[in-house]
Amino acid sequence: MVREITADNAIVYLEEMQQLSPEEEVSAEALAWGVSNIVIRIDREAGDDFVIKQSRKQLRTQAEWFSQLERIWRELEVMQELQYLLPAGVVPRVLFEDRDNYLFAMEAIDKNHKVWKAELLDGKFDLSIASRLGRYLGAIHRLSFQSQQFQDRWGDWTIFDQLRIDPFYRFIIKAHPEIKGWVDDLITEMGDNRICLVLADFSPKNILISGDQIHLVDFETAHYGDPAFDLGFFLSHLMLKAVFFRERGAHCIQLVESFWEQYLAEIHPLSDSGEKEAFKMSQQELERRTIRHLAACMLSRVDGKSTVDYLGEPDLQDQVRSFALSLILDPPSTIHQSTLRLSEMQNS
Repeated sequence: MVREITADNAIVYLEEMQQLSPEEEVSAEALAWGVSNIVIRIDREAGDDFVIKQSRKQLRTQAEWFSQLERIWRELEVMQELQYLLPAGVVPRVLFEDRDNYLFAMEAIDKNHKVWKAELLDGKFDLSIASRLGRYLGAIHRLSFQSQQFQDRWGDWTIFDQLRIDPFYRFIIKAHPEIKGWVDDLITEMGDNRICLVLADFSPKNILISGDQIHLVDFETAHYGDPAFDLGFFLSHLMLKAVFFRERGAHCIQLVESFWEQYLAEIHPLSDSGEKEAFKMSQQELERRTIRHLAACMLSRVDGKSTVDYLGEPDLQDQVRSFALSLILDPPSTIHQSTLRLSEMQNS
């Protein structure tokens, strides 16, 4: 039976696991990371601080939502591999694991870090962060492109389906039955474009800022799949915040443009690689698929199982629905055209 770890019993547990000494001065604090795990920061008076993370079967959402505990091992493996794909320090190092209790520990980030989601909602729009994120995600996609090793290790989509396809994509059909055929086609298209490592949770809440350093966390939904999902998922968060800020939304649009420019620059070498499936990463084809995922992800954040917490006003939710459905019914050709359309809708 899995032993559920909380901030109240974490120190005793870690002492029993011989990861802490009973003589140490130490404290434990639960962190607000997502809906699917318990995450606890361990602060030590002597020695390096660290964070422990444990899977939970039932996710903390209003609608019932379950997922396999084993997803935490996918996350651990991906974190270890990302050490080779990204600059040092971007992804915390894994320190130890407890297979019986579906738990692992990682390096702690500076306690005074900022969460990029909170920074954005506070109206702090740093274009350099968006640019660096474009390079990081582009590097992950480019360096894992056509990797047989990654496909063999992470080709199973069970967790991705449980945490993304079903609660985000299939669930919106309940509110919008008229797009069922479109959603089914989008899911099929993802399966036809399995070409690189996809994080599937690359979002502002998982981007932590400490001084000049950017840190990425939360990789349990990672899989070998279609990079357009990562792109649509990430850009949806910036576009949703553009809706939230109304007349100040232009700042979020600039973040979209900065991210997209750097991402394209990072993956550009693939177009000259001679790989047989490189056309799937060509700008025109990638934008076509990304816009489809952008539409589905935006719609899911007002009508899916995991809705955003800052768009409570009905008029803002309706604007998201109107814009997302316009992308579905009359898709633009480029990301830039998509941002222009949103700006025009906000100014009309």
